[in-house]
Amino acid sequence: MKVALIALGLLALTVAGFIFVGGSAPYITVPPDHLWDVGGYTITNTVMSAWVTIILLVVVAAIAGPRMGLVPSGFSGAVEAALSAFYDFCISVAGEQNARRFLPLVGTIFFYILLSNWIALLPGFKTVGLPIPDYGPTQSVVQQVDVPLLGSFAYVPFTPEQVDVEGGEPLRLPAVTAESMHLEEPYIETTDGSFTGNIRGILRPVHSDITAPLAIALFSFVFVEFWGIQSLGLGYLKKFFAFDAIARKGVLGGIDIFVGILELASELSRIISFTFRLFGNIFAGSVLMLMMPFLTPFVLVLPFYGLELFVGAIQAFVFAVLTLVFAMSAISHHGDDHPEGGAESAGGHAEPVSAH
Repeated sequence: MKVALIALGLLALTVAGFIFVGGSAPYITVPPDHLWDVGGYTITNTVMSAWVTIILLVVVAAIAGPRMGLVPSGFSGAVEAALSAFYDFCISVAGEQNARRFLPLVGTIFFYILLSNWIALLPGFKTVGLPIPDYGPTQSVVQQVDVPLLGSFAYVPFTPEQVDVEGGEPLRLPAVTAESMHLEEPYIETTDGSFTGNIRGILRPVHSDITAPLAIALFSFVFVEFWGIQSLGLGYLKKFFAFDAIARKGVLGGIDIFVGILELASELSRIISFTFRLFGNIFAGSVLMLMMPFLTPFVLVLPFYGLELFVGAIQAFVFAVLTLVFAMSAISHHGDDHPEGGAESAGGHAEPVSAH
């Protein structure tokens, strides 16, 4: 009986969502939206989201750090438990010494990506922002509010009214100049501050901007190569540039040179794979979370929120763990081209260098 009542309630909510609510027409662009220029620096909505993520991480560290003790409890205990769990995992992969060495970078990558992915599911992302009047073939009636010292902002009402742009004259927003919107036609003042068009969201998922995962991928690549050179010296570069193999092996040394070129291409390809794996998953998820409330409000949206929570965590974990694994590979000796003591173990596995 209870199951039947729950099912009927969910069905009623779904029907009510279709009939009475309905989301606004999504405004989807691949590049991030330009918001403001400050001192010659372009601020986009993904930059704003990145700042929010960084501020939250700093606040968490400032609150939890001083309160950590021998007996963890409360908020600081939860933070310590999360850090300890990730640290223990790093130890299981890299050993205690190397885990301590790699944790600052790998841990930062994991928790930064995780938090930035999860906060992007909060209300307000892509639904509160700057006005774009008379934009797009599908438009909604959007409300405008004027904030002192900050200018005009816009938001999508809970029940936005869809407008047939071709069938009538769209409203215009007077607070935005025609020049800033690259329009020759002047705006027509409205009495209630509403306009038809879309909004340029102030916040957007950080990693739906391809430059964000690219920056983290470059950091990962640079530090992996740095740790390799730090552990093995300049001999580490021989796995890429094995030109001395000609002198040692003659013509057969050309095989070593070719393998080194393939190794270098493999290292560089990690930047591309890291970048597009994270970007593709997060951008697709952001589009999905814009489309589903528009198509199926209320109940049918909830499973997709759960899916995005899972995907956000998996992407953070994969990025961090692959960085850790590649770092371990970089500090390992490879064959007889490296200094003495770096020969592979009898079992055929590379022995990692001490992290001292």
